[in-house]
Amino acid sequence: MSIAIIFPLVFTIRGSFRRREKALEHLSEFRSSIKTVKYFVLSSDDLTNEHKDKLKSILLEINTSTLDHLSRKTYAYKELDGIINKVYQFIADQNGVMPRSLRDKIFRFMKDLHESIENLHAIHSHRTPISLKAYCEIFIYIFPLIYAPTIIYNIGLETPVWITYFIVLLTEFILISLYNIQNQLEYPFDNVGMDDINLDSFRIER
Repeated sequence: MSIAIIFPLVFTIRGSFRRREKALEHLSEFRSSIKTVKYFVLSSDDLTNEHKDKLKSILLEINTSTLDHLSRKTYAYKELDGIINKVYQFIADQNGVMPRSLRDKIFRFMKDLHESIENLHAIHSHRTPISLKAYCEIFIYIFPLIYAPTIIYNIGLETPVWITYFIVLLTEFILISLYNIQNQLEYPFDNVGMDDINLDSFRIER
C-alpha cells in the first residue's frame, strides 16, 4: 500500500505545494517589476505627462490581463503577448525623446517581468502528470478490495464486522481527502480552494 498509494500521493502533494510557493515568488517579482518600471517613467523629466499616462495605462493593462488570464483555465497567450509588446512599441516611438539610460533601465526590469510571466505561464499550463494522478486515483478506489481481507485476517473473524468497515472507510476517507487536497493545490489561481492564491493582492492598484 505504501508503494502503490502513499508514496506517489505524497510525492504529488509535495510537488503541488512547491508549485504554489513558486507561483507566489513569480507573482511578487511580476508586480515589483511593473511598479519599478512605472517609477522610472514617472521620475523622468524628459517625458511629457501624456507619455507617462500612456505607459502607466499599458502597465496597468499588462497587470490586469495577466492576472485575469491566470484565473482562467485557457492557454491562449497570443493576446497577452501583444499587450506586453506595447511597452517596446512605446519605447520605440519615443526613441528621440527618451534617454538611453532610461530605456536601458526599463528593458532591464522588463526582462524580469517577461521571465516572471513565462514562469507563471509554465505553472498555469503544466501541472501534475495526468498519468500519475490517474494511477493514484485508480489505486485509491480499488484499495478497499485489497485492504479489507487484510484487516479481517489481522483482527480475526470473531471481531464485529462494523470494526472492519470503520477501519476501511476511515482509511479510504483519508486517502480521498489527500487526493482532493493535491487536486486543489496544483491549480492555485482559480480561487476555488481555501489555499488558493489571492490574485487581487498582486494588482498594481490594490
